Amino acid sequence: MKILYGVQGTGQGHISRARAMAASLRQWPAEVTWLFSGRPREGLFDMEIFGDFEHRRGLSFTTRAGRVRYWPTVHNNNLPQFLREAKELDLDSYDIIVSDYEPVTSRAARAQGRKVIGIGHQYAFGPATPKAGASWLQQQIMTRFAPVDVPLGLHWHPYAENVLPPILDLPDLPVERNGHMVVYLPFEDQDAVSTVLQQFPEQRFVQYSAALQDEERGNVSRRKADVKGFKLDLAGCSGVICNCGFELISECLQWRKPVLTKPLDGQMEQHSNALALRQLGYATTTPIFDAQALGQWLDSPHVTADIQFPDVADALARWLATGCHASPARLSERLWQHQAPAKVPAPLPGPAVNKIPAMN
Repeated sequence: MKILYGVQGTGQGHISRARAMAASLRQWPAEVTWLFSGRPREGLFDMEIFGDFEHRRGLSFTTRAGRVRYWPTVHNNNLPQFLREAKELDLDSYDIIVSDYEPVTSRAARAQGRKVIGIGHQYAFGPATPKAGASWLQQQIMTRFAPVDVPLGLHWHPYAENVLPPILDLPDLPVERNGHMVVYLPFEDQDAVSTVLQQFPEQRFVQYSAALQDEERGNVSRRKADVKGFKLDLAGCSGVICNCGFELISECLQWRKPVLTKPLDGQMEQHSNALALRQLGYATTTPIFDAQALGQWLDSPHVTADIQFPDVADALARWLATGCHASPARLSERLWQHQAPAKVPAPLPGPAVNKIPAMN
């Protein structure tokens, strides 16, 4: 079995769940080629588990000071190169093609008449999934960026019959509360973030970003992005302050970490995640990260979600390596059975859910 697995590399969350999938797929007689796009190759780090992976420029989003900038996004992407990358990607040798919101793989499969499986959070946004901050343009981007034939969405609740629990990349570490707070706001101005944190000198913070170098600034330990170090600090922290990306918050829920989250301005997915978290009662959300919001959160009781997600990576690796015979609905039903229904809050009423095609 030969699998091409495309991963959107703009956000670290896509790569994090790809690591979990890579570890699980290694247990099966499957030859996996990983393809990453959306970030320069030199900007990728801790990639050893993916072996000799493929890289393309692909498409990405430009952010500045905590907000998606659409005109710079258009300017910074190279559409002719993207179309050329998709045209030149030969899929003939692969039995299965997977896209985690990766557009080069998706477009190449469409052009060559190959069925592509989508595994990712963006494929969970059906009619019943909470949505917020959605302009017409953002809805078009969400649905057209990396279209697939068999969408397997990931979310914190079974909003539709194709929605599975999150894929988690959590090492076997002692989960404790040692008093420090982990801060990961990669789309914000890092000096501005540090300035807010320093207004609470009695609280220790560990601030991570690819834009930082390791240094101490009073009560703030600034750390360059590093997977191993980040997971160690995450396991031992008493809370997490982050943007509203899906993967990190899923890891916080699994490890019972309180969360203060600020969605990225102009990003439909993150605003929708914030809405879902408020509905489910899983985290505290704020539209602005400033001293007032942080102070209120630090002074409030930190309630965590009473939920444990199953090993979705293991189930999906088995499904892919054995030919994708079960329907997405059957996969979803089987995986959500591991979670007691009483611990999964009901979503707000929504329209009926469309049927999702099987892989066959």
